[in-house]
Amino acid sequence: MTIASFTSGPSAARTDAELIGSNKRFYDALWSEAKLFAPERFNTWPLVSELAALTSRRLEVAPGLRPRLPLADTQFVDLSRPALAELGRSGARVANAMIGALPFRDASFDFVCAFDILEHVVDDEGALGELARVAEPGARLLLSVPLHPDAWTPFDDFVGHYRRYEPEAIRELLSRHGFAIERSAVYGMQPKSSKLLDLGQYFLTHHRARAMWWYNRVFMPLGVRFQKPLAFTEGFAPAPGVDEVLLVCRKADL
Repeated sequence: MTIASFTSGPSAARTDAELIGSNKRFYDALWSEAKLFAPERFNTWPLVSELAALTSRRLEVAPGLRPRLPLADTQFVDLSRPALAELGRSGARVANAMIGALPFRDASFDFVCAFDILEHVVDDEGALGELARVAEPGARLLLSVPLHPDAWTPFDDFVGHYRRYEPEAIRELLSRHGFAIERSAVYGMQPKSSKLLDLGQYFLTHHRARAMWWYNRVFMPLGVRFQKPLAFTEGFAPAPGVDEVLLVCRKADL
């Protein structure tokens, strides 16, 4: 029996157009006021450096102002024009598009990155199908996804999530599009304290200027500084309580 590709939270009631619109409004506002953090500052950089040294045609989808791939010689795609403008000012090559309709030829890239995006779209089959289409055989895919629908919180609604995945569901979804998971790691910078998240949501909603000052100058720099190194394991068998993962995948050879 095939497991459904997702089990949704409360956002499942939204239509595709509604979800796209709410996500665009939220992230346009966020990226208009946020600062760009260079890829080298994230705990993904050792992995990215390793894979970038083996590849030459790179694509990152929906990076916002938190890109993980090198700014030089990577193609970036995002729906948010404020994010693209800032990336462009920093020397990146950018295009305005959605994950479900990438403006590139088949097999254009040997390294594809899509962090924190599949959970935001209604048609994840179509989105992953596009990533598979533009990835050449043997290409690497870096993908992060939130796990376990029963871990749904108001934060998921606030940032525009549509779903969380059961582990076997994301494995099957990737397999249907020709990707095998090579290794995985616990991932994510979201605070564990629900009270801290509630406070952040309140200030972003009611005192945005003050919230963005603290976000840009205190919380984001501290969050980046105290990231734990990623601990990869072969394959994908998340331990209980893990609610977000980073997956290193490889597209099957023809």
